[in-house]
Amino acid sequence: MAETKLTITPEEITAFSLTKNEPEWFLQTRLKGLELAKTLDLPFIERVKFHRWNLFQSAIGEGTSMIEELPKVIPTAAGSAKIVQLGAVSYWEEMNAETAMNDVLVMDLFDALEQCPELVKPYYMTKAVPVDEDSLTAYHAAMVNSGVFIYIPKNVDVKDIIESHFVQNNLVDEAFVKHVLIVADENSSVSYVERFESIGDKKNTANIVVEVIAKQGAKVQFAAVDTLGQSTDAYVNRRGYLEKDATINWALGIMNDGNVIADFDSELRGDGSHSQVNVIGISTGRQVQGIDTRVTNYAPHSVGHILQHGVILDKSTLTFNGIGHIIKGAKFADAQQESRVLMLSEGGRGDANPILLIDENEVTAGHAASVGQVDDEQLFYLTSRGISEAEAKRLVIRGFLGAVIRSIPSSELQKELVEMIEQKLVASYEQ
Repeated sequence: MAETKLTITPEEITAFSLTKNEPEWFLQTRLKGLELAKTLDLPFIERVKFHRWNLFQSAIGEGTSMIEELPKVIPTAAGSAKIVQLGAVSYWEEMNAETAMNDVLVMDLFDALEQCPELVKPYYMTKAVPVDEDSLTAYHAAMVNSGVFIYIPKNVDVKDIIESHFVQNNLVDEAFVKHVLIVADENSSVSYVERFESIGDKKNTANIVVEVIAKQGAKVQFAAVDTLGQSTDAYVNRRGYLEKDATINWALGIMNDGNVIADFDSELRGDGSHSQVNVIGISTGRQVQGIDTRVTNYAPHSVGHILQHGVILDKSTLTFNGIGHIIKGAKFADAQQESRVLMLSEGGRGDANPILLIDENEVTAGHAASVGQVDDEQLFYLTSRGISEAEAKRLVIRGFLGAVIRSIPSSELQKELVEMIEQKLVASYEQ
C-alpha cells in the first residue's frame, strides 16, 4: 500500500474547490482522488527506487509571490497563442486574431471549467490518464491547483505554434500540481510547445499530468523542455489518446536538475493511428531519473515508435524503460523502439531496458538498446584534426542527441535545448 502521509481533509479540498467555482462533478473527482491516494500503490518504474521521494504535499493553494520577476525569464511570445503561469496563478494569456476567429481555445483550466465545462468533462482524466491508475494520479486529481485547457475545433489547421510556459514557484511552500488538457477535434492539426522551470530553492512536489486527445484524423506535434530545479522531486505523466488515423508526434527534452520519474505513453486506440515518441535526457550531479516510455497498439494498422537517447554525467542515474505492447486484435500493427544511454562518468549509472509484449500475430516489432562510453574512434578522428578533447566530446554528444532535437517544431526551442545541453556539459567538466 502507498504511504502518502497525506493530512489534507475532504473539507479542505471542498473549500478550495468552492474558491475556484468548480462544477460538482469536478469536486467529486477531487474527493474520489483523495480517498484513492491513501490506498493505491505507487506506480512501478522498472529499476528505479523512488519510494522515499517527496512526491506528496498536503497543502493546497495558490502562491502569488514574485510576479514582478517573471518578465526576466519568459521569452517573447511568437506564434498563434501563448499562456504563462507562475505556480498556480495564470499570469499572461494572448492569442492572435486568426486563431481566435477559428474558435480555438487556449485558457486557464479553471476558466474553462466555468465557461465551457461540456468540452472539458468528457476528457478530463477519463480517457488518457484515469484517476484510479495509481496513488500519484489519484493525488493529482485531488490536489490539482493549476492548469491549461486547449481545444482545436474540427477541421481547423492552426498555422503557428501554441506555447505554454510554466514556472514552479519554489520561493513559497506550495505543491506544483499542474494539469494540461489538449483536445484536437476531428481532422484538426496543431503544434504545441511547453516549458517547465523552477524559481527558488524550497523543497516542493511537482506532479504534472498532460493529456492529449487526438480525435479521428487529428494531427498533433508536441514538444516540451523540462528544466525543474534541484530541490524538486517530480512526477511527470504525458499521455496521448489516439482515435482512428490520428497522429501524435512527441519531442521531449528532460533537462531537470532534481529527481524525476516520468511516464510518456501513447494509447493507439483507433485503426491507422500513429505515434512517434522522441525523448532525450541528461542526468547530472547525484540526481535520479527514471523514464518509462510506452506505446500500446490496441488497433489494427497502428504504428508506435520510440526513440530515447540519454547522457549521464557525474554520479547521476538515468534509466530508460521502453515498452511496446501490441494488444490482441491489433493485426498489422508496428511497434519499434530504440533506447541508448551514453556514459560520461565512471560514477554514474545507466540502464536501457527494452520490453516488447506481443499478443497478436501478423505484426511487426523490434527493439534496440545500449549503454556505453563515447566512441574512441570518433574522438580520435576529431582530435586528430585539431579539436580539443572536451570540444570533441560535445560534438559527439550533440550528434548523439540530434535526432530528437531536430524533431522539435520550434527553431527557438531547438536553440534553447542545445544551449541547455552545453551548459550542463560545461558545468560537469568544470567540477
